[in-house]
Amino acid sequence: MIHPLIRAAVAAALVFLSNAALPADQLAEKPKLTARPQGAQTGIALTTLDEKVAYQLSQDVIGKPVGDFVLLDRQGRPVELSRYRGKPLLVNFMYTACFQVCPTTTRNLQKAVEGTVGVLGASRFNVISIGFNQPFDTPQALKNFSAQYGIHLPNWEFLSPSPAVLNDLTRNFGFSYVATVAGFDHLNQVTMVDAEGKIFRQVYGEKFTPADLAEPLKAMITGSDIPPETGTLTEIMERVRILCSVYDPVTGRYRTNYSVYFMIAGFLTFVTFMIYLSINVWRSQRRTKTPSA
Repeated sequence: MIHPLIRAAVAAALVFLSNAALPADQLAEKPKLTARPQGAQTGIALTTLDEKVAYQLSQDVIGKPVGDFVLLDRQGRPVELSRYRGKPLLVNFMYTACFQVCPTTTRNLQKAVEGTVGVLGASRFNVISIGFNQPFDTPQALKNFSAQYGIHLPNWEFLSPSPAVLNDLTRNFGFSYVATVAGFDHLNQVTMVDAEGKIFRQVYGEKFTPADLAEPLKAMITGSDIPPETGTLTEIMERVRILCSVYDPVTGRYRTNYSVYFMIAGFLTFVTFMIYLSINVWRSQRRTKTPSA
């Protein structure tokens, strides 16, 4: 049984270090915010997406809860989005008739998710891809698409919404798209949802690295409450292990960051010493206190 004070100290350390361990934002190539199909730049498109407005709508939903929509999986079975609560969730929108951007984004997302699974484990988070071109992105079309690109990860599902809920669904996730004669202008966006079902962050662009996904996922996992049924020393140490992994852009893999272990050890030593000192002071005061007459 873990002493409540020690457990509280470890939890505080995890929250503190989950923020301290995240690398500072660095200047990098600006992600490609909007996918534009061929033809959208040649004057034959009916309209194009306003990137500034679309970006603002996307940012405005951060912190808001995901609605309990019901979609169909690749076998045509109904799936409630509330089923995914309890773990972080990655959500991206795509359409199966896309022959340029969506396949590229899916491949890059697949590589990033596989790399993230390597450090966090497939049981720690879920991924869903939603086909927004209705009524054409049927469960069968999504099944064919995922098979074509070899996506067989156990924590990744493809879902098909009904046309009746599509507008509310995309608005809920802050996803914008506009039909053109060449396809769709749409945001290149992966929405990160925390274990409580609230939108945590939006990640943009066609290219994703394990660091783009794993670092926010690590923050969500290590900063979330430990469920009572899993509040064991093993769970705490697993969170520490996740926190102490860092992405090496040179090798493209994660490695152990031992400096974080030293920070945790120092923090826990300090907390233990303060608890010990407080107990000794309390005992000393009790011994020197004169009994009342």
